[in-house]
Amino acid sequence: MPTEILMPALSPTMEEGTLAKWLVKEGDTVSSGDLIAEIETDKATMEFEAVDEGVVGKILIAEGSEGVKVNTPIAVLLEDGESADDIPSAAANGTPAPAAEAAKDAPAAKGEAPKDDAPKAEAKAAPAAPQGADGSRIFASPLARRIAADKGLDLSQITGSGPKGRIVKADVMDAKAPAAQAPAAAASAPASAPAAAAAPAGPSADQVARMYEGRAYEEVKLDGMRKTIAARLTEAKQQVPHFYLRRDIQLDALLKFRGDLNKQLEGRGVKLSVNDFIIKACALALQSVPDANAVWAGDRVLKMKASDVAVAVAIEGGLFTPVLQDSDTKSLSALSAEMKDLAARARDRKLAPHEYQGGSFAISNLGMFGIDNFDAVINPPHGAILAVGAGVKKPIVGKDGELAVATVMSVTLSVDHRVIDGALGAELLNAIKDNLENPMVMLA
Repeated sequence: MPTEILMPALSPTMEEGTLAKWLVKEGDTVSSGDLIAEIETDKATMEFEAVDEGVVGKILIAEGSEGVKVNTPIAVLLEDGESADDIPSAAANGTPAPAAEAAKDAPAAKGEAPKDDAPKAEAKAAPAAPQGADGSRIFASPLARRIAADKGLDLSQITGSGPKGRIVKADVMDAKAPAAQAPAAAASAPASAPAAAAAPAGPSADQVARMYEGRAYEEVKLDGMRKTIAARLTEAKQQVPHFYLRRDIQLDALLKFRGDLNKQLEGRGVKLSVNDFIIKACALALQSVPDANAVWAGDRVLKMKASDVAVAVAIEGGLFTPVLQDSDTKSLSALSAEMKDLAARARDRKLAPHEYQGGSFAISNLGMFGIDNFDAVINPPHGAILAVGAGVKKPIVGKDGELAVATVMSVTLSVDHRVIDGALGAELLNAIKDNLENPMVMLA
């Protein structure tokens, strides 16, 4: 039976992508693990591996196609002994007909709807992507899902042996069906409550355009990254209860210490930045205030053991937040080298999802642009983000009441009140300040 290859979800936030390039053509034989396409997500271009073996019978989505929804069929794979004649007519024409169950989980591919005179094509379509008891998605190949459905198997009870734990044909062939199935939960479940009225979404694109009739403007199409940034940050400001803590930090001791270190590291080709010290200071502060090293997980808080610190990197058209894992245990020179590598690959959009997902805390530094201070938006599920301004010369009052001039940097800690309360947030920010004003302590 022909197997549909579906548009993969290459990151937890991916809803659609661009099929940038096919690495195979119709008639090619592929095996599990072979690279078959390049998919452009909202963040990066990634290679897509085959999970089943067979012959590429039909390519349904052309190279360069944008806005391809996750779980949309993009190609058809044939097994031994099958030919293009075995492909359902709807799929062969580039308009695959997903089963009714699949339609609930993923929009259909663009094109005309399946006709009533093609019931066999509809019956052969792969079942919808299954979910575990906790609502998490179970990754399984279309063929494995189809076989499991035929045998009455629960995929959540099967361990996958494919790439990244994906369930493949071999995993379900020898699995035994349960003796009896419990009545469907949906049959006994009460009817769901009526959906709440949607909040006003603001004026439509056409309404806004009409406001500016007669005025010259350039219309800029939103790419996947900009759409994702807009959606996630709108969600963050609407759903995350932010509060803000501000401190001024004197940098003179750090700047002198940094200068001395850089002179000694010249022979190794290492040059530390102030941002490297800020990363280290935040990582160590999270260890000294462990209750603040936490993320929001819907119905619980996850307290992290290691300090995985994300750092915002501006790129053309958006930003990345690559994560430096175990920042508390790494030397300043190691953090500096890793940050330079991540930033360079972020600007080329070459980061893998695991390099920009996760972390419990983030840093956004606009000091190099001359910004004195600002409030950053928390990137869920992080518990906090530190907004860093420029270090500028300011008059200060010394410990003995004398006036002096110091280099002062203003920082603002944006905090998720569901995770961190006010006093705990203040303790975390004080720890960051102490580390930066006493930089030698960070090497102890």
